[in-house]
Amino acid sequence: MGKTERLYSALMQRSEQGQEEMPAEARKHVASNGLRIVSANALQSSGDQMVNAATVLPWLFATLGVPQALTGLLVPIRESGSMLPQVFLTPLVLRVRYRKWVFIAGALVQAAAVGAMALIAALAEGLLAGVSILVALAIFSLGRCLTSISSKDVQGRTVPKGERGQINGLATTAAGIVAITLGLGIRFFGGANLTSVQLAWLLAAGAAMWVGVSLVYTGIREPAPQHDPAEDDERHTIGDMFQLLRDDKPFRHFVIVRSLLLVSSLSPPFVVTMSIQHGADSIAGLGGFILASGVAALIGGRLFGRMADRSSKLLMTIGAGVASTIVLLIVVLAAIPDLLGEGLTTNVVFVLVYLALTLMHTGVRVGRKTYLVDMAEGDQRTTYTAVSNTVLGIVLLIVGGISSLLATWHIFAALLFLAATGLAGVFAGSRLPEVSTA
Repeated sequence: MGKTERLYSALMQRSEQGQEEMPAEARKHVASNGLRIVSANALQSSGDQMVNAATVLPWLFATLGVPQALTGLLVPIRESGSMLPQVFLTPLVLRVRYRKWVFIAGALVQAAAVGAMALIAALAEGLLAGVSILVALAIFSLGRCLTSISSKDVQGRTVPKGERGQINGLATTAAGIVAITLGLGIRFFGGANLTSVQLAWLLAAGAAMWVGVSLVYTGIREPAPQHDPAEDDERHTIGDMFQLLRDDKPFRHFVIVRSLLLVSSLSPPFVVTMSIQHGADSIAGLGGFILASGVAALIGGRLFGRMADRSSKLLMTIGAGVASTIVLLIVVLAAIPDLLGEGLTTNVVFVLVYLALTLMHTGVRVGRKTYLVDMAEGDQRTTYTAVSNTVLGIVLLIVGGISSLLATWHIFAALLFLAATGLAGVFAGSRLPEVSTA
């Protein structure tokens, strides 16, 4: 057994049954491919922390004097922009024989876009800087489309069932270490006095991460597909893909459940807003919350990866259920007059709530990624990924719009709405078929 095999076996609980089901060509390279996927995903997730649309970019906008109205466009462009175009790009992706090259192209697009953001942060300010960064963020999201569509297919071809959740978990854990380092650095060395030039260097480091992603991915030995992708090209029209939602009941059920499990992803920004309303300082806002997200990834990546390989549907539903409960609890606490005042203790409470929600979101995300890869076979993974992400992009705009509208009345209303959708998702998710191995 070589060093690569020993390292992979030390990090993973191997699935003999899953490996036996793989083609012989793929079976020989499981360890090396798995470690490369972990490394690439970890670098990508680390880059995401440095270009976070919910923390770093809003801070950058404030530093550059960008109009506040533009700040509200960051998360919708980042999230929906990376999902909505997927169904339109999938027919092009399906023509590519080896999907790793699609992933590499997407990583390079993201590197270029983040590099452009760094230059803008260093050279521009005000409205011009804000609009330019939003354009670069839109291009970044298109690159993320390509990596998202292709990554599930590459993982399905190179990693056996029973090990895929652990792959996602290990990458999340590694990214958590980077986030903790970043959060501590901002907390103790930057804090409220971070300049636009310092943030530009942070973005430049993020761009370097995606260059590293592309370099690592070139070494993956992806097995050749059993048929010529061009033979299926005519069958993968946009209309055919959306027909899945009508004819494929298990897939439709999964998309509905995924659309209801947004409580852990959409509620944290409202928790940050509540913390500011209760007097949280800017150091706690940027350093504290980034640190909390890193701790959540560090804990949840390893823990939830193995749970996903046992039952990815159970992981999704439990994560959403706990997140909904946490949201309800913080609303109750905040609604009691004078219980949460201003001070260090209150700041710590909100950071811990953010940590718990982010931890649950890690579980939901690892669970749904593993469920999707395990439920599909071959090119079906690419189509499933594109259709589900496009639908979710639309749902994000709708649910995000409703929660934002409710927040203009009262932030409690937005949080209660998200908690209710999460609990509905728990009920719907319990009826999903089991697709993971025990």
